[in-house]
Amino acid sequence: MKKTTPTHNTEQAHAGTRDALFQVERINGDFVFDDRVAQVFDDMLDRSVPHYQEVIQSIARILGCLLQEGSQIVDLGCSTGTTLLQLSRLLEEKKFTYLGIDNSAAMLDKARLKAELFSRQESLNFSDGDITKVDQPGTSAFLLNYTLQFIRPLHRETFLRRVYENLSPGGVLILSEKIISHHPGLNRRYIEIYHQFKKERGYSELEIAKKREALENVLIPCSLEENRNLLQTAGFTEVEPFFQWFNFVSFLAVKPAN
Repeated sequence: MKKTTPTHNTEQAHAGTRDALFQVERINGDFVFDDRVAQVFDDMLDRSVPHYQEVIQSIARILGCLLQEGSQIVDLGCSTGTTLLQLSRLLEEKKFTYLGIDNSAAMLDKARLKAELFSRQESLNFSDGDITKVDQPGTSAFLLNYTLQFIRPLHRETFLRRVYENLSPGGVLILSEKIISHHPGLNRRYIEIYHQFKKERGYSELEIAKKREALENVLIPCSLEENRNLLQTAGFTEVEPFFQWFNFVSFLAVKPAN
């Protein structure tokens, strides 16, 4: 894998404004990926997802080891394109092609702007679409970073089966999710640790509480075991976590080569 100097600060300079959406006493309804969220989304991810950059670097290492030159990588729920932008830099010598799919026009507008700002238009493409109806047969790798948790649990098995069927033999799925523990005491402690993480990054108690309220009916996490079982039921025979931080986990799932 190509060694590069971190460019995160440069990207953040173009990424948008600081997340202050929940610095209010009242919120209006559930969390929605609208234009207001798109404007602050990169900052929100950076301050809300533990070790976000390390996970992307780990994904780059995995893809660099497992995929052939010229492979297609599809990011389902790509949001503002940050993951694909960084992968295209870290894996430049692999000449991969990248496609990001999302159903938020505001997110995609920002993704395309960032690709243009960093001269990545030729290798990065973005498409407006329903990821649960993905139709990209022969894809070498799918990315599902903190996306499955926003799909209703009843539809997850069917969706993952569709992803599996669109993968080429030997292809991989990267799944990153917020998770729960079925041990109530541990689950409570993990949530407390996570809230402390967010406070250390500048979020107030009010912001944390209001965002949790907004996400309550939208983000529905499963346990580590439940996510593993979903992947195995979809057909993946090799399923292993490659990163975990308390109530966040990333899996590598591999489709059999034959």
